[in-house]
Amino acid sequence: MISTSRALIGVMLFGAAVACTAAGATSGPVPAPAIDLARPATPGVQTVVVSGGCFWGIQAVFQHVRGVTRAISGYAGGEASTAHYEMVETGRTGHAESVQITYDPAVITYGQLLRVFFSVAHDPTELNHQGPDDGPQYRSAIFFSTADEQRVATAYIAQLDQAHVFPHLVVTAVTPLHGFYAAEDYHQDYARLHPNDLYIMVNDAPKVTNLKREFPDLYRDR
Repeated sequence: MISTSRALIGVMLFGAAVACTAAGATSGPVPAPAIDLARPATPGVQTVVVSGGCFWGIQAVFQHVRGVTRAISGYAGGEASTAHYEMVETGRTGHAESVQITYDPAVITYGQLLRVFFSVAHDPTELNHQGPDDGPQYRSAIFFSTADEQRVATAYIAQLDQAHVFPHLVVTAVTPLHGFYAAEDYHQDYARLHPNDLYIMVNDAPKVTNLKREFPDLYRDR
């Protein structure tokens, strides 16, 4: 069952014509990372876990990115025993609503995925807040599995801050991944299965539109 508060928020924001459509105002296009992981010569499989607000929208964006083979909504940052929607929504479990992205690094690099994440998937300058959603479970975070991922993510954030790409500093946490737990079935593919949901129409569908406009070379229908 979807939380009543989230449904009501969607209705309220639709009526007020308020939308969280991209990564906030910037001084120009978000640049590509100066430091990235090397692109292998042969296809492979890698995963990355990110969080930035409601996982419905993050999942929807990356399901339309070329080179991504799977995107799963779930929870990261807490224990397996508390990786349940009703518990996570209290904001006291340490979890963030997250998305595990499986991709082919021969098609799209780790840095390119982070560029999409910072550009259209969410606002990386909002602390524990995205659009209509508040609380640490909606924090902006990159969960790394290797030292190289940590190095690239940390360097990219420093690059964006030094270039003053956003009007405020990036607050995205770069933290080790200790576990990812898939969310309940009713959360998976939510934006695709419920395109007329007011929350999706206001908060998440515009992110996919922005992805297509800003990254036509990376966009795919599905």
